[in-house]
Amino acid sequence: MSLHYEKYERLKMLFIVLSVLLVMVAVYATSVLIKNLSEQEKHNIEVWAEATRKLVSADYQSDMDLVLKVINGNNSVPVLLVDEQMNLVSEDYGIRNIDLPEENKADFIKETINDFGKKHAPIVVHIDTNTKYYVYYDESFLIKNLSLVSFILFSGCIVFFIMAFIAFSNTKKAEQNQIWVGLSKETAHQLGTPISSLLAWTEILKTIDIDKQILREMSEDIDRLSLIAERFSKIGSNPTLAPLPLIITLNKAVLYIKNRVSKKVIFETNYHISETEQVMLSAALFEWVIENLCKNAIDAMDGEGRIVIEVNTVDNYYCIDIQDSGKGIPKSKYKTIFTPGYTTKRRGWGLGLSFVKRIVNEYHWGKVFVKHSEMDVGTTFRILLPKKT
Repeated sequence: MSLHYEKYERLKMLFIVLSVLLVMVAVYATSVLIKNLSEQEKHNIEVWAEATRKLVSADYQSDMDLVLKVINGNNSVPVLLVDEQMNLVSEDYGIRNIDLPEENKADFIKETINDFGKKHAPIVVHIDTNTKYYVYYDESFLIKNLSLVSFILFSGCIVFFIMAFIAFSNTKKAEQNQIWVGLSKETAHQLGTPISSLLAWTEILKTIDIDKQILREMSEDIDRLSLIAERFSKIGSNPTLAPLPLIITLNKAVLYIKNRVSKKVIFETNYHISETEQVMLSAALFEWVIENLCKNAIDAMDGEGRIVIEVNTVDNYYCIDIQDSGKGIPKSKYKTIFTPGYTTKRRGWGLGLSFVKRIVNEYHWGKVFVKHSEMDVGTTFRILLPKKT
């Protein structure tokens, strides 16, 4: 893996950790605040319950104003004061901050008591030795709203994290794309001069008595260099697609690789569609995709093994499977291998599979992915190309 890619991964991981810590701190701080407010409200309700006890039992003597002030001071916490039969003690002071309906009051009170009881244990008020009342209460509107704010804050942090992560990833991807596109176009430009020079030399050599086989092979190599330059020049621009026979185009790429590798590499093809079936392709770029995947397969097999290429139709796609008998790919790397800069080769740049994905996904509206891989058994890459419409 390149140092550039490793640095990017470390920065991304650092950003994730910092974002998670930010969310955790925000949620924890809000939770502590809500807990403290809840404890304060519980204390206030206990004071309210004591004031109510004094009022009911006439145990207030000269502090009647203070008792009433405490009782009437609760303007936010929903409270019910009920007897042992769960009946409301009084509609005047036994219910606070709750809208009592005109009808079915008893059912409403019973439902409210059941709801409040699930949230807080009732406060017992001893009126005298034989009489007990119970205070049922709910969170205040402040705590409910604060809980909502906590949820909004948490959700906002998550949304911020997702948006920032996407923006960070897209920025990095755009930067990488610019590098690869610039590198590709510069490579094509640099190849242009020696190719022109070689073409001129072949014309001169034709006027000299020289073996025509040598000239023919030189011309083929020059044509190959021209094709490579054309491929690189098309990265970053929209290539022109044309309806081409899929099997014939595929065979051309396979034959090129087959003629240039050891006989220890066995190629097997299984085509389940007609040779005349066409698909929208850029021949130069599509052949590059096949060549790249076949070269990767050969490297994975250390130059010895079997490559099976199969073509089928799946739904509205032509399906091309390229299977090798190589080392295999860990499942955790199925997506990583398509990342620009990722490579397991000592001299590799990590561009081959990145270009493959770009060519298939962006230029041919298709898909390319690792269909299956097993360590020390082999890997199958799948290409899906939309059928011509």
